Amino acid sequence: MKPRLVVLSLALALAASTASAAVRNVTDPNAPRALPEAGPVNVRWEDPSKFSELRYSGNRWEAARGNWVQDLAVYLRERAQKQLPSGQRLDVDIVDIRRAGSFEPWHGPNLQYTRIIRDVYPPRMTLNVRLTDADGNVIAQGERKLSDTAFLMGDSSSLNSDPLRFEKRMIDRWVNRELAAPQPGA
Repeated sequence: MKPRLVVLSLALALAASTASAAVRNVTDPNAPRALPEAGPVNVRWEDPSKFSELRYSGNRWEAARGNWVQDLAVYLRERAQKQLPSGQRLDVDIVDIRRAGSFEPWHGPNLQYTRIIRDVYPPRMTLNVRLTDADGNVIAQGERKLSDTAFLMGDSSSLNSDPLRFEKRMIDRWVNRELAAPQPGA
């Protein structure tokens, strides 16, 4: 009976520590502000409470819910690593994010937690980037302002229920432009 009790206690302790480790609010002071360094692409971000998404939101508390900043950082890293030529390094600082859609609390309490997707609320991101070659020479650097004002006209399937689909598509387009292989003779 005692071994069973020990196993049960360990399982409960593991479940409790796993549940408390999950970040549920992007403004949590204990939430990470960078992805762990791994590979040629590093992504960091400012305090999300200063992002346009929260400062200009119709529902700041709902906009802060989730782990969407880290999810976008992971996505950006994965996409950039696939495109980045061998030997190059990319450092990205996410300075600002404004997600597609917005909260419109004037529609009443039934819709106060609903993100309304309209073309007047396009996704936007501001990044500071530094691209270096294998010798550490700077290839490109500076601020990049990403925006997709035609995000509702894209090839987004109605079956895609990813709440970050518009931002991810914007990241894909930027990565393809920023890390495009130079054309011969250009």
